[in-house]
Amino acid sequence: MSEKDHKVSRRQFLTYTLTGVGGFMAASAIMPMARFALDPALKAGAESDLKYVCDVAELTEDPQKFSFSFEQVDAWYESEVTREAYIFIRDNTVTALSPTCTHLGCTVAYGTQEEHPDRFFCPCHFGMFDKDGINIPGTPPQRPLDVYDVVVEDGKVYLGQINQRT
Repeated sequence: MSEKDHKVSRRQFLTYTLTGVGGFMAASAIMPMARFALDPALKAGAESDLKYVCDVAELTEDPQKFSFSFEQVDAWYESEVTREAYIFIRDNTVTALSPTCTHLGCTVAYGTQEEHPDRFFCPCHFGMFDKDGINIPGTPPQRPLDVYDVVVEDGKVYLGQINQRT
């Protein structure tokens, strides 16, 4: 039989076959990456579970550092994560601040400086924040400390997600 009798030549058959196999291989390589990139957008919403931290009776008007832990699931890996927050109460309002400096991510401490005992101090680049977590002008941080969502129920303080302040 000659090539003229066939509707598809050998060259066309080989082209179609290689294109199909190549397309299948490309799709099988791209699909996991696309799923990974789009997965957060496909989820209904981030869970905002509240974590118990302390009782309201333990709080004062000066910020105190409290630690709390929770289970975190990353794909197939489960781990226990420990976080900290500076929590204080003023005018019956509970405020929880992140101890992470907004300049470069170092951990701030409250009341450690002799000349400024009522401020948060970052030892990395000498950043300072006032008692409410507002950055002091002339120091490296360009924005205030981040705050946690706070819920008080039955005399207990629960913290949610961290929110960035500007």
